[in-house]
Amino acid sequence: MAASLLKTSPLSVRTKLLHQTGLSLYNTSHGFYEEEVKKKLQQFPGGTVDLQKEDNGIGILTLNNPSKMNAFSGVMMLQLLEKVTELENWTEGKGLIVRGAKNNFCSGSDLNAVKALATPEDGVALCMLGWALGGGAEFTTACDFRLMTPESKIRFIHKEMGIIPSWGGTTRLVEIIGSRQALKVLSGALKLDSKNALNIGMVEEVLQSSDEAKSLEEAKEWLRQFIHGPPEVIRALKKSVSSGRELYLEEALQNERDLLGTVWGGPANLEAIAKKGKFNK
Repeated sequence: MAASLLKTSPLSVRTKLLHQTGLSLYNTSHGFYEEEVKKKLQQFPGGTVDLQKEDNGIGILTLNNPSKMNAFSGVMMLQLLEKVTELENWTEGKGLIVRGAKNNFCSGSDLNAVKALATPEDGVALCMLGWALGGGAEFTTACDFRLMTPESKIRFIHKEMGIIPSWGGTTRLVEIIGSRQALKVLSGALKLDSKNALNIGMVEEVLQSSDEAKSLEEAKEWLRQFIHGPPEVIRALKKSVSSGRELYLEEALQNERDLLGTVWGGPANLEAIAKKGKFNK
C-alpha cells in the first residue's frame, strides 16, 4: 500500500512547455509512436484500475486484477494513465492511497502483454509512455510514502527477468534508501519483509492489521495527518517539495516563489492571519 500527496504532474508541465514550442514529448527517433503503443496495449484486456474520490480529499486507487495478483494488463496500463489525468484535475484532492485488491498490491506486468512487447523498441516505447510501470515494487517508488501490512513482502525481481528497472524505479529507489542499499536490494533481488523494509527506510510504517478493510482504514488515518488543511495549500506544498528534488537550484527557488504567489493572500492565508491576530490581542 502506498500513499501520495497530490500535485500537478511534472509530466503535464513538460507537455505544456513542449506544445508551446511546437515539440513532441515523445521522440520518434526511438521508433516511438504513442498511438501505436496504445493500440498494442488495448489487445490485452483483464482487470481494472478503479478510483474512488472521498469528500475529505483522499482518493483511493485500486489495482483490481486479483486472478493474476493484480498484475497490470495492457488495458490497465491505459486506465492508469486516465486515472492520473483525472486526479490531476481533481481540485479538491489532497492525498491518494494506492492499493491492490484482495490483499495483494501488484505482481508487476501481465506476462501475456510482456511477451507481446518483447523487442527493445517496445521496451523504450513503454518507458516513454510514462506510467506503464515495470512492476509492483517499482510502482511504490513513485509514491511519496509506503506502508506495509505485517505479513506483506516487497521484491524487485527485474534481475531475474533479465532486465533492470527503467521506469524511474532505480533512480527513485536510490533516493529513498541510498545507493548501497539500493544496489543490495536490486542485485540480490532481495525479498523484504515489513521489518526489513522499515529498517532500511523503504517504508514509513508497518500497519497493525493485515485485514484488507482494516488496513485501508489505518492507511487513511495515517495519511490524514499530512493533508489537514485547504487542498490548494497541500498541493502547493507538494509541488514545492517536488521541484526542490527535480529541478536545478535556481529553478526550484523560482518555482517556490511562484507557488507562494498562488496561496499568499488566499482564503486560507487570510483566515490564518485573522486567527493569529485574535491570540495576539
